[in-house]
Amino acid sequence: MTGAILAINAGSSSLKFALYTGHDGQLVRRGKGEIEGIGGAAHLVARDETGAVLAERRWEQGQGGTHEDFLRALFDVVDRDLGADQLVGVGHRVVHGGERFTDPVLVTPETLRAMEALIPLAPLHQPHNLAPIRAIEAARPGLAQVACFDTAFHHAMPAVAARFALPHALTESGIRRYGFHGLSYEYLAGALRAQAPALARGRVVLAHLGNGASLCALRDGRSVDTTMSFTALDGLVMGTRPGTLDPGVILYLLRERGMSAAAIEDLLYHRSGLQGVSGIASDMRALTASPDSRARGAVALFCYRAACQAGALAVALGGLDGLVFSAGIGEHAPEVRAGICAHLEWLGVQLDPQRRRRGSHQRRRQPGGSLGDPHRRRGRDRPPHRAAAQRKEQRDGWGRRLSGYTAV
Repeated sequence: MTGAILAINAGSSSLKFALYTGHDGQLVRRGKGEIEGIGGAAHLVARDETGAVLAERRWEQGQGGTHEDFLRALFDVVDRDLGADQLVGVGHRVVHGGERFTDPVLVTPETLRAMEALIPLAPLHQPHNLAPIRAIEAARPGLAQVACFDTAFHHAMPAVAARFALPHALTESGIRRYGFHGLSYEYLAGALRAQAPALARGRVVLAHLGNGASLCALRDGRSVDTTMSFTALDGLVMGTRPGTLDPGVILYLLRERGMSAAAIEDLLYHRSGLQGVSGIASDMRALTASPDSRARGAVALFCYRAACQAGALAVALGGLDGLVFSAGIGEHAPEVRAGICAHLEWLGVQLDPQRRRRGSHQRRRQPGGSLGDPHRRRGRDRPPHRAAAQRKEQRDGWGRRLSGYTAV
């Protein structure tokens, strides 16, 4: 009998998963899939490593109900696929670990309460991350569960990068810059070490560009600064979040517009960003395909803000040796990559015009992507800097971390 582990990334309307078994001390992924449309017409599909469908199930609008219902269906698929093998643990992505959780942690009633206390710092994500943990406790009470935190990768940032210019007592109470997307950045740092070790030892800006977006300044594989901070609202323009915003705007909305805290929270988490600027969509694919000037303006703002903050991170790094794009927009939107790099030409960054269009699709056919191709730039006697799109499977990283807590 072989032990198996399940890695889960739960969101508000979807649950992504991957299944691994241990062989000779190594984790081997057996399959992956997603339950999407939670809260509506849900759809579960699981595929093996060749892409063949292992299982598929659909629920009508309003059926399925709770996370526990969907997880029971997922466990039916897992048990059928494992056969004689045994599921020994589940790993979860949890967005906020606060100051306490700087490494993966075995879930207990006490640690779960501590994670629940952080919900106000990540109201858009934390409740959905924790819901499957409670559901699995109810469905499989003896099954080990491990939480892996997006904030943990940034916990060793220099103090000057981690603090706000607020009174010391507030800083000591935990109001500081935490950073997010750490599991993504941890995976990318590992991919860099494997595929471009010289670059991995240098000064790299990692760009996680999806509906949620951030940048990370990486020196010798370690985070030294990042664009998100106390919450996942800060930094880049995102699908429905504004990114960096003058705090005076919040005060104005409270005092002069009479908006409540709940209304402002809804504005900042759900009605701003690309959606708010364009008035059309939060999806970058829809915006880049649209001829509407508001869509073009939203894309331009996204690229401009990302480039400005990449430049700031180059200051934190003392220079720039590479720029790595990842996540849905970073991998699949060549117009956005080109737009960001155009603003950064003064730093020596330029995409090869031929690779710019075909790059992400070409790299997707190469396992793990390609990080070693320098793009041409020699203006002002600078050496060329590398800019690449990277396909990531960050759940692989959670599986490796979970294996340290379970007998695989």
